[in-house]
Amino acid sequence: MSIIDKIRKRFSKDYFAADVAGAVIDMAEEGHAICSMKIRPMHLNANSTVMGGAIFTLADFAFAVASNGCSDRITVTQHVSVSFLAPAEGEKLIAEARCIKAGRTTCLYTVDVRDENNSLKAYLTVNGYTKDPK
Repeated sequence: MSIIDKIRKRFSKDYFAADVAGAVIDMAEEGHAICSMKIRPMHLNANSTVMGGAIFTLADFAFAVASNGCSDRITVTQHVSVSFLAPAEGEKLIAEARCIKAGRTTCLYTVDVRDENNSLKAYLTVNGYTKDPK
């Protein structure tokens, strides 16, 4: 089984992001991941634009894959700063998470969320806490 297939299998257990929201892993390597999500009616708010929570779910999933996919340690989101920049257009969102700095117990990532037109829709910084598994 390839590394990407092992990562996809591991994160198939992230039922909310994968099953409910529909997030998929397009690329994953240590400290870097690209995940996408087809926009469905359930992702829209009362104004018929993609809900911030749907965008955040995809971004947080990309962070989780980037920080955990190639590691036997566990990294969880500790603090997030998100800036929603514009309404998403089209039928798909793409989140790209990149490691800026990884230490023994904390890390810093950025996540760009773009629509299928490659227009930046949200920007996140994510501080993570890393620990050894039980």
